[in-house]
Amino acid sequence: MKFMLKTVAAGALMVVAGAAFAQKGETVRIAFMDPLSGPFANVGQNQLKSWQYVADRFSNKNAAGVKFEVVGFDNKGSPQESLNTLKAAIDQGFRYVTQGNGSGAAWAILDAVNKHNERNPGKEVVYLNYAAVDPAMTNAAEKPGTPECSFWHFRLDADTSMKMEALTSFMKDQPKVKAVYLLNQNYSHGQQVAKYFKDAIARKRPDVKIAGEDLHPIGQVKDFAPYVAKIKQSGADSVLTGNWGQDLTLLVKAMNDAGLKIPLYTYYAGVTGTPTALAGGGDSEVYVVAYGHSNHKGELGEMGQEFLKKFNDDYYTFATYNGIQLLSAAMAKAKSTNPVAVAKAMEGLSVKSFAGEVQMRASDHQLQQPMFITKWQKAKPGEYSVEKTGYTFVPIKQLDPYVSSTPTSCQMKRPG
Repeated sequence: MKFMLKTVAAGALMVVAGAAFAQKGETVRIAFMDPLSGPFANVGQNQLKSWQYVADRFSNKNAAGVKFEVVGFDNKGSPQESLNTLKAAIDQGFRYVTQGNGSGAAWAILDAVNKHNERNPGKEVVYLNYAAVDPAMTNAAEKPGTPECSFWHFRLDADTSMKMEALTSFMKDQPKVKAVYLLNQNYSHGQQVAKYFKDAIARKRPDVKIAGEDLHPIGQVKDFAPYVAKIKQSGADSVLTGNWGQDLTLLVKAMNDAGLKIPLYTYYAGVTGTPTALAGGGDSEVYVVAYGHSNHKGELGEMGQEFLKKFNDDYYTFATYNGIQLLSAAMAKAKSTNPVAVAKAMEGLSVKSFAGEVQMRASDHQLQQPMFITKWQKAKPGEYSVEKTGYTFVPIKQLDPYVSSTPTSCQMKRPG
């Protein structure tokens, strides 16, 4: 299936001729904090390279005429270590931070950013969330004292509920899906994947049964064979998982070893390591819901090839692209790199992305964007070979932003 996608020309967000902005020529430093060691290091290292690559590509060639610099901090995936890395970044003068792997780390960072900004007017920090998908981060507190949306937080990824709306809109039309096994990591993300699937499928396909459900410790399971045995015993015809990194790679390997060939519905099968594991099992029926895919044309396709040549790695965290475009457009609008002015300018801002127009919803700072369902299959000539496996993720369905958009209860508290 082919899609007519709007692509961003290389100069689409260049400085308007004759514009003289106060911030032009400034260097905007962004502190990246995610695991660069431990079980998820391969993912974090890829994403750091992605941020740095996009920052380098668009430095001085963006709407604001600024230079972007991204520096990595290893938070080891730990909430406590995230507080240490955030303090170090702030002490070094960083006013923009980005993180995405793990909701626990995300909440620690956001809480610390909120407190820092309240205590240090004039030294505010903005948090760009590129992959932590807990819906609570863009909603009102469930009860007093619990986390809630924040003016200082902007999410570039689609949250868990949005992805599940898109995925179940596809799954409801798959007649062979009748009994689904849910296997997820035992922290807020995995728990929410299971919850939102059960809620959505009950609305859209009430005949679908839950064949079984498991939550496992994140980053600690070395052998998923016992879980795969339970899946086989359950009689499930499909597996749904929000697992990522090592926890998905090892699950796939265990399914391969057991010869379990049933459809696998995922959020993160395209993340480092998993495609190689998938290819090791030969042809498999695997689906991904995401805001992008392996085979975009135009500028993003060129960037993927350039990234591969430069790093011998796949470029898949496209939130880095949208993040830099939104930041530069907001800085041009604000005529400033000041975080308060930029945050205000980013509210409600629309930019052209690699898949059409995206908008940072003002009410909760959740990016509204198209979603894709992609399928794992052998790459044809001209298609991108993911991790040089000879396979690729091909888009089979594109969903407009309204399909996956979910309401928000956020009551945004703005400065001033």
